[in-house]
Order: sequence, then structure tokens, then C-alpha cells
Amino acid sequence: MLLLSSRLANTPVMSLQTGAELAKITNAVIDPGTLQVIAYRVHGPLLGSPNLLLRIEDAREFSDIGFIVDSHDDFIESHDVIKIEELLRLGFTLDHRLVTDENRRKLGKIIDYTIDVDSFYVQQLTVKRPLLKSFNDTELLIHRSQIIEINNESIVVSSQAEVPEHTTATTPGSYVNPFRKRGPLTEPE
Repeated sequence: MLLLSSRLANTPVMSLQTGAELAKITNAVIDPGTLQVIAYRVHGPLLGSPNLLLRIEDAREFSDIGFIVDSHDDFIESHDVIKIEELLRLGFTLDHRLVTDENRRKLGKIIDYTIDVDSFYVQQLTVKRPLLKSFNDTELLIHRSQIIEINNESIVVSSQAEVPEHTTATTPGSYVNPFRKRGPLTEPE
């Protein structure tokens, strides 16, 4: 199932042991090499530390009521897992990150992204276009297969949209369907 990351914000984390809400999800910790959500920061009045994380691997399941965990023991500190600590030091986020094409032309900034909740991989980026380019398209959807590079400044995507060749009609007032390719016209014998 695909969900927008904005819909996952403030999702409750429920305890299987007590049946109560333990916390709410805040920010995602994303691995920039794979674009997979590794963990979520959590906050809540029942938590002892304000810097706790919920690893995706520690959640039993994700359902319509939220993330379900065994107990509050499934929350970790940032220094408990080396990989998560390294990712947090990178400070990588997708929110408001610049998106450019391979020719370094600015396409816009990320306003949201779609996550596959079965694997927690980012599948699509929703990009808000700059003001002058937003007259035609206000937003772009970019699939993960179009991403070429992720660097400190931006996400570089492929711009290999094929532009159809323009052909002219031989008869004035007629048109050529660009979706239908024809060979040269021959006269009947």
C-alpha cells in the first residue's frame, strides 16, 4: 500500500502489551543510498527521553490505527544503533530538498513523498514547481527509477522524456497525427 508521508505524520504508536497509545510519529530517518525509511522519531508524554526512535524493524505491523509495537522497550536512543546514528549525523531529509534534471535545471522542491508501507521504500517524490514554471504544471511526480543521483545540494533526476518529431501536412488545412507513424504516401495504380 502506498501512502503519502504527510499522512503518516502524527501517526500513533500503539502498545500490544497495554493497548494504549505510547507515542506519535514525527520525522523519518531515511537512508539516502536506498531511499528507505529506517526509523521514525517519536514523541509523547509517556516517553522518558525526547530523542527516542522507532526502528521499522521493531514495529510488529502498520495498520489503520497506526504502528503496533510490543511495548515501550521497542523504542531506542539514537546512539543504540550505529547505522541510525550515522544517518542522523548526515541530517538527510527529503522535505524541501531541491530537485534538478541532469542538465542542472531546477525542477522545484520536494513537498511530499510516497512510501510503500510494506517495505518502507520511497516510491515517488512530489515536487512543487518554481513560480514561472508552475503556470503549466504546479506539481511533478517523480518515480524513484528516474533518480540518478542524490547529493548534498539536490536530487538529480533523468529528463529523458521523448519529444515527438514535428511533421508537416502536405495538404493545407490538414494535420498529421503525431501518435500514428505512416510511411510515405504512394499513389494507387
